[in-house]
Amino acid sequence: MKTIAELIAAAISAVPSSGGKIRIAVAAAQDAAVLQAVEAARKAGLAQSILFGDREAIARVADAEGIDLSPFEVIHEAEPAMAAVAAVAHIRAGEASVVMKGLLDTSILLKAVLDKERGLNAGRLVSHVGVVESPYYRKLLIVTDAAINIAPTLAEKIDIVRNAVDCARAIGIGLPKVAILAAVEKVVAEKMPCTADAAILTQMNRRGQIPFCVIDGPLALDNAISAEAARIKKIESSVAGDADILVAPDIEAGNILYKCLLDLGGAKGAGLVLGARAPIVLTSRADSADTKLASIALGVLAALERRT
Repeated sequence: MKTIAELIAAAISAVPSSGGKIRIAVAAAQDAAVLQAVEAARKAGLAQSILFGDREAIARVADAEGIDLSPFEVIHEAEPAMAAVAAVAHIRAGEASVVMKGLLDTSILLKAVLDKERGLNAGRLVSHVGVVESPYYRKLLIVTDAAINIAPTLAEKIDIVRNAVDCARAIGIGLPKVAILAAVEKVVAEKMPCTADAAILTQMNRRGQIPFCVIDGPLALDNAISAEAARIKKIESSVAGDADILVAPDIEAGNILYKCLLDLGGAKGAGLVLGARAPIVLTSRADSADTKLASIALGVLAALERRT
């Protein structure tokens, strides 16, 4: 896929062949952009949504946006934390396949998702994956982790890579190329520990310990996405210049890279949290309805990939 529009179209076309619509549990749904996105998803035949939150607030927002709530199931939970718990409970009961963040803090939603007894823990670290359509790159690009893990260890980076590979496979990339980013291409273990992590991840991949992808690193950003830069620096790699996934060394680098692409680079994006028992549509409250719709489509594709 090259565009977010293709991603959305792929999700819409995949839903009928899966045997039925995907259901989304929206926690604290009293948000204009969220309601616009779930209504667009419903009209497109992409997904049906269950709205959890303050019933009166949801109705007020829907009325202001001209959205008819009659096609939706609305479950009253006045407190955002309880709305998150109820949404997660619907996933556990098999009544929905995707969780979506509404008008509540990310920490509140993740607390419900990661609850050891009532949550969606799947024995793997959860991480954020952002799918980006950049006007300066020839295909969709996955950036991780921009939102969840602050300073991931080597073991945590393994799960971050696995989650990103799952996302890549969900959007049709059979053998994604994973670039482990750093500021340099050489291992400088004492001053830049992330370069040593990159080298270890690369070797683990070559030995089959991280399957279903091709990993190389450390790679600077220019070498990961520019074949010409890799040629000039004499880097021989099947990943260099053709990366599908960019793995940042920490949350600062990942967050800045992801937001820079979207806010300064003219890119379009979609975001998910993966690693739990269900995909989590986790977008910023400042994101547009279009971005939220793209993230829903990505969540649908991820949910269908989990079924297979």
